[in-house]
Amino acid sequence: MSAPRNDPGSAPVSVPVSVPTPVPVPVADALTLEVVELIGTVVARYHEEYESAAARHALTGAQARVLALLALEPTPMRRIAQKLKCEPSNITGIVDRLETRGLVERRPDPSDRRVKIAAATEEGRMTATHLRSSLGFAREPLAGLSEEERGMLRDLLKRMLG
Repeated sequence: MSAPRNDPGSAPVSVPVSVPTPVPVPVADALTLEVVELIGTVVARYHEEYESAAARHALTGAQARVLALLALEPTPMRRIAQKLKCEPSNITGIVDRLETRGLVERRPDPSDRRVKIAAATEEGRMTATHLRSSLGFAREPLAGLSEEERGMLRDLLKRMLG
């Protein structure tokens, strides 16, 4: 396909216009579609239960996720944002609210005092433990699988994630 180009004082010239070649999209087989749908259902149910458990502790889901991360280890604010794939300014607000409740505290990074590290307090670690233990949906279906099946599922999920 060509488009005319007009330059003053010259005859029209045809310039080739590139048309993108459509990329073929593979058609998913029925089994793949069923697996994708089941994964989506599991994720949705997990999020529903997580939000409900967080609310029982007067936390939002985002606050509960940050608290769960910090209960594992003190973490620089920027790294929390990277792990949760959100803006650092969002983490600042979440940590502010958790700090007001006495669940986390900010500390200077011993290796770079310009960096702030957020850490769960003892109360924050206890709250994170109670929150984690209240997530039945995340645990109960896995309990019906043998250790070998859980290991296979873990390995397959890791493989899917690359």
